[in-house]
Parts: sequence; C-alpha cells; structure tokens
Amino acid sequence: QVQLVESGGGLVQAGGSLRLSCAASGRIFSSYVMGWFRQAPGKEREFVAAIKWSGGNPYYADSVKGRFTISRDNAKNTVYLQMNSLKPEDTAVYYCAAKPYGSSVYDTEGMAYWGKGTLVTVSS
Repeated sequence: QVQLVESGGGLVQAGGSLRLSCAASGRIFSSYVMGWFRQAPGKEREFVAAIKWSGGNPYYADSVKGRFTISRDNAKNTVYLQMNSLKPEDTAVYYCAAKPYGSSVYDTEGMAYWGKGTLVTVSS
C-alpha cells in the first residue's frame, strides 16, 4: 500500500512560480509511474506530467510543456512539480498519483494511488 501526500500549493500571481511536493510512504519500486494531475473548477481531471521512478525522460501535457518540470528524489521518496510562468488557467487542485508496473512513462491511465490534492490559485 502506498500513501501520497501533496504540499506546496497556494496563491501566486500570474508569471510566478510554485513547487509542489508529493511525499510517498511505502515501498516505491522502479516500475512505478509517478504522475501529477489537476482538476479545475467545473472541469474534468486532466493529466499534467509523469515520470518513471527508475528515471528517464518525463512526459508532459502540451499545456504545461516548457513551463513545468517533474522530478523525483528516490532517497526522500518524493516527487516534485516545479511550476514556472504560471497562468490563471493553471488554477486547479493538483493531485499526485502512482501506478505500479507502469509499462512506460506514457502509461498514465488507471493510476492506482492518489493523494488528496493541493490547491493552486493563480491570480491575474
């Protein structure tokens, strides 16, 4: 069983930056795919970024490519999402998720474990 706890959300002005953290408890194996998703008010949850616990190139949604960076610290069992050049449309609850035995970093359907989310609000 894996538990995920997000932190780092808050209020920021457009153009600003935030770094989200996702602390994982339990054993994370190299086969895990770790991801960030978000859900804006009145919208469906959408994929943001993913990375394999074993490393390799990350995967991003087109809407955040070039602005967001996902990374992981295996020693700390933590995944990060560095968000730069934030826009009001980035306002959402951001969720960390994990999938055991992901075939690749693109295998982001059916994430098995989810955190409770952290709210990011970007003011214009």
